[in-house]
Amino acid sequence: MARQVDVLIIGAGAAGMMAGIFAARRGRRVLILDHARAPGEKIRISGGGRCNFTNIHAGPKNYLSSNPHFAKSALARFTPQDFLAMVEGHGIGWHEKTLGQLFCNDSARDIIRMLTAELADAGAELHLQCEIDDLEKTAAGFRLRCSAGEIIAASVIVASGGKSIPKMGATGLAYRIAGQFGLGLIETRPGLVPLTLDPQLLAELSALSGVAVDAEASHGRTRFREALLFTHRGLSGPAILQISSFWREGEDIQLAIEPDRDFAALLKAAKRENGRQAAQTALSQHLPKRLAQYITEREGLVRPLADMPDKALEALGQKLHCWPVTPAGSEGYRTAEVTLGGVDTSHLDSKTMQAKTVPGLFFIGECVDVTGWLGGYNFQWAWASGHAAGQAA
Repeated sequence: MARQVDVLIIGAGAAGMMAGIFAARRGRRVLILDHARAPGEKIRISGGGRCNFTNIHAGPKNYLSSNPHFAKSALARFTPQDFLAMVEGHGIGWHEKTLGQLFCNDSARDIIRMLTAELADAGAELHLQCEIDDLEKTAAGFRLRCSAGEIIAASVIVASGGKSIPKMGATGLAYRIAGQFGLGLIETRPGLVPLTLDPQLLAELSALSGVAVDAEASHGRTRFREALLFTHRGLSGPAILQISSFWREGEDIQLAIEPDRDFAALLKAAKRENGRQAAQTALSQHLPKRLAQYITEREGLVRPLADMPDKALEALGQKLHCWPVTPAGSEGYRTAEVTLGGVDTSHLDSKTMQAKTVPGLFFIGECVDVTGWLGGYNFQWAWASGHAAGQAA
């Protein structure tokens, strides 16, 4: 015999659990299904195991979407301060790292325990290791067939995430359900992901693998100032992950190494103080030695500073602040933190996250075409969109 619930949620991640909490608080009979062995697996691994659970600066400007206005309503009605109040209510210690990023003092598992405790207190049920077979619309709502049996629900909230980090169990289930019910999709691609280089450039930069430096990565008018990391595959670090969401294959990105530092002036001063030293030696006072060696050898400036005209030193400084790189691609969904694109927001109500043409069907979190910057913004979208759907389903 089929089981009946008011709200069926597919996905026990950040968005799904948040939706379950708020739906159950309204007295709705809530069942959350997930194929994983434990809830909140992406929460568990996030932020180096400490979960960058929100960003105090989160606002619509920090999100990419084909409709940049779509996220405004949900973000305004459940703010970073609202989630922080929940965190503090559970006695979870937290700290601000940089740029408004809030982390747990101890473990990301504290956030998972908080969410599951809230679900239990509200009376929601969580069923794990459950495989979804089929979802169909009925006159009264929806019928889902899964490994746990048949479930009848008045409302269904799809919170199964995107395609990023498939080893954590990510699938395209949400997109298949959206397509089944006639909802449009915006092209999906990896976001917040390391970028790869072609073999020739990779070989040229091989000596820099493991080197990290403060840098600004830019693409068009978009720029991010954070750490840059050279890897054995290409480029990574927060600055690269941020710009990767704006970059497209075949396009350049611009790197500015230590953008606040006037390298030309430093090199000229070093030339006056000790003209016998090499440019590499002078640069290595301000940059990692391997990077200083690479850039001076690449520019053919391996003579003593006294033998170099000031124009050559100015050109070297300019190269460090305007270094164009054409990535070959990205590392893909395997290491991407998020999925760009997804369920077309023009098919959803921005206040409730409900499909406009399918009453009772909601899409939230990463599967929707709303993608945040690196730094807690995507978790805030999960909390906010989950809250919106939980209040309406």
